[in-house]
Amino acid sequence: MPLAPGTSHTSDFAGRSWSEAWTEGRDTPGDCIPPSMVAPPSPPPPPPDPQFVLRGSRSAVHALHFCGGAQGQGHPLLLSGSLHGLVHIWSLQTRRVLATLDGHAGKCVTWLQTLPPGPQLLSQGRDLRVHVWDLAEGRNAIVDSVCLESVGFCRGSVLACGPQRWMLAMPGKGGDEADSSPLPLLLAGYEDGSVALWDVSARKVCSRVACHEEPVMGLDFDSQKARGVSGSAEKALAVWSLDEQRALQVHGTHQLTNPGVADVRIRPDRRLLATAGWDHRIRVFHWRTMKPLAVLAFHSAAVHCLAFATDGLLAAGSGDQRISVWSLYPRM
Repeated sequence: MPLAPGTSHTSDFAGRSWSEAWTEGRDTPGDCIPPSMVAPPSPPPPPPDPQFVLRGSRSAVHALHFCGGAQGQGHPLLLSGSLHGLVHIWSLQTRRVLATLDGHAGKCVTWLQTLPPGPQLLSQGRDLRVHVWDLAEGRNAIVDSVCLESVGFCRGSVLACGPQRWMLAMPGKGGDEADSSPLPLLLAGYEDGSVALWDVSARKVCSRVACHEEPVMGLDFDSQKARGVSGSAEKALAVWSLDEQRALQVHGTHQLTNPGVADVRIRPDRRLLATAGWDHRIRVFHWRTMKPLAVLAFHSAAVHCLAFATDGLLAAGSGDQRISVWSLYPRM
């Protein structure tokens, strides 16, 4: 029936209750479910609190690394590097500092890495030095050092070339972020926002792709999926892949609320991605779908670094001098 101007159309349910129509088995307008039977959407669960917090670094935390160490009698350890040049070795059992290493002349420690099976530690500082520490049997001695060409924000990377043989990738005069894969290949992020793949043996670039408009601050790579992620000073993550011809290709960008990603880390089980933000936040994503899962708002200053343990535990270091340790989605 055509409607007269200025009038509305009313169904034959007008003036009758929803319960009457439901009892008679009549379809309701638009096949709707009675409002009383529609469950309200459940709110998302609140972000968790840290499992525990480590205090006592005495300055901003810029580097983190998990390991199982000799000093902890086999118990897992967390190593942290501070703005004032100190490396703290933390027991995750007692949550206290076991030892403090002072070898970078008060300059910021930007990268930490143990060499398997663990008694040796590499520490990189803004004093233009990479030190090799002997941590076996309670020792805390520098046994070797490498001089760098430039002061920058690029972290080093280690490639295992064989038993007791490693290749160390360090920044040159161009600022970049390096990461190595099990193959003789190296991924590096640059100040122009690009990510490049190097053939280490041939010493040449295999592929290069523009990912960001700002310098790359951190990257990580999933060797099983041949897929990587990078963050920069802008408010976006870039996800890219590596094909069988060693060509890099950007698959997409994911916008963030605020600019500045200091670090990105993929969990060892390749289920989660975590990012460290200049806005004091840790953001957690499902790695396969990039679906946002949580925003962890614990710190009161920029989050500079992240590290995942082999069991999935996440540590975050911040400018507020604290290290937060989280247990997130353990059964994903």
